[in-house]
Amino acid sequence: MRILVPTDGSACALRAVKYAAKMDSGQGEKFITLLTVHDDAGLAHVRKYVPKGTVANYIRELNDLALLSAREALDKAGVAHDMIMKTGHVAEEIVKIGKSGKFDLIVMGAKGRSKFGDLLVGSVAQNVISVTKLPVTLIK
Repeated sequence: MRILVPTDGSACALRAVKYAAKMDSGQGEKFITLLTVHDDAGLAHVRKYVPKGTVANYIRELNDLALLSAREALDKAGVAHDMIMKTGHVAEEIVKIGKSGKFDLIVMGAKGRSKFGDLLVGSVAQNVISVTKLPVTLIK
């Protein structure tokens, strides 16, 4: 079973990683792909004023930090895994990777935002669920 686990380094995302690590795949070997996505649209204007590569290095550092605890948890559990780091619209990238990677399941953290806030903005989890054809397990 191939499981995609998006992570942003939050406690909720780490709970999703640990949940995926403990899952009984029931379908032979389990393999987890950790995905971190940073929306760099807000940094586009900064690129004009900083040396080339500075923004990319900054995002790479954020990705490394977001993946650190997740990688440690999977290593400790002895679960085979790899990592993907992307930039762009977070929900769209999760769906795109899920579709292109031949994954069986997405396991992700659900942010505890207010109902009113979700109606106005929509959470990443809600956007992923509404678009993907893969089964999604949300972890609080």
